Amino acid sequence: MKKVITYGTFDLIHHGHINILKRAKANGDYLIVGLSSDEFNEIKGKAAYHSYEERKLILEAIKYVDEVIPEHNWGQKIQDIQKNNVNLFVMGSDWEGKFDELKEYCEVLYLPRTEGISTSKIKADLLNNQ
Repeated sequence: MKKVITYGTFDLIHHGHINILKRAKANGDYLIVGLSSDEFNEIKGKAAYHSYEERKLILEAIKYVDEVIPEHNWGQKIQDIQKNNVNLFVMGSDWEGKFDELKEYCEVLYLPRTEGISTSKIKADLLNNQ
């Protein structure tokens, strides 16, 4: 079985999120999502609308996702890959080259982002329409 892992905050789920999850799953048999914890988002300076538990519940309902694990810090990816016997690490192309050191542990693939959509854009659009 080929295991795939990806990471993110996955707040305000939109079609770009679904696209990357679908494409990640298409590259393997089992998709693990490392979901940023509320504490990690705070460290990253990211404000999520939904709590970790709410975002986890939403991700677990998506048919492409087989398992959701917490992401507590930047440095845990190698441990997650080894612990879960991951074959492929997937991230959006906006992270191109930033995780190449993981190629020592598994294959690394950067997938193109869905044009014209992001959580940041949704938040900005909502603010501008008030």
